[in-house]
Amino acid sequence: MAGPQRPRPLDGSPRLPASVVRRRPAQIVAPAGRPAPVPARQPAPIPARRPAPIPRPRRLPGPPPVRGRRTVPVGLVAAALLFVGLFAVAAGLGAATGFDIRDFFRGPPEPPPPTYPVLEPSRPTRLTIPSIKVNAPILTVGYAPDGSVGVPPLNRHNEAGWFDQGPTPGQYGPALIVGHADTRSGPSVFYQLGNLRPGQRVEVQRQDNSVAIFEVNSVEHFGKSKLPVERVYGDFSRPSLRLVTCGGTWLGHDRGYSDNLIVFASLVASKKP
Repeated sequence: MAGPQRPRPLDGSPRLPASVVRRRPAQIVAPAGRPAPVPARQPAPIPARRPAPIPRPRRLPGPPPVRGRRTVPVGLVAAALLFVGLFAVAAGLGAATGFDIRDFFRGPPEPPPPTYPVLEPSRPTRLTIPSIKVNAPILTVGYAPDGSVGVPPLNRHNEAGWFDQGPTPGQYGPALIVGHADTRSGPSVFYQLGNLRPGQRVEVQRQDNSVAIFEVNSVEHFGKSKLPVERVYGDFSRPSLRLVTCGGTWLGHDRGYSDNLIVFASLVASKKP
């Protein structure tokens, strides 16, 4: 059988070039005497540029820590401010009334004759007030940095503080015992002090194993600027006791309470426990 016939052009022209038949691109043949045209070069494709990465904001370093300093917790700052409001302003009598209590508690050159019971010096160790259910240990306090009476630390607010620059309970003169009325955590050792009445008893156990027994004379409130300092600190007519805490109206953390609450009591007896 004969092979397939190649197609011929319809107009009778010569048959197609072999390059077309072979499906190859035809070459451009220049006429005689002329150079062959050089095909124009196609520009190289420009590669697509990737978008530049957006730089992330740099985190600036914090200030270097200061050696020797520590950040104070907020809870701890709040507790300290409350302590100042409750007692350092309320019972810091020297600062509140503008006098230096170092001028007091010195007593007369010679004590008066022993018309009343008098005890030898001995540090107090425990305070008992049966009528308001107080039975508390006594720690020692001295002067505060501002010259006023120091106070028990806040974490020992259920203890009373004896001012060790004055007489001991039972000696001639006013022995001073201070205490907190309350704190943020609740009532403290002298919370019920204002409920004492004249004639009720206050007992102070001492280091020499004796107990000084006092009788309440009065319970009084004094504004910060109206404290009778001579009565509180300067009465060396007999052995006496002053119980001091804050009272009156709460004025805010920076001012504390409006008044001082003071119990005046006198020594009437002593005993052995």
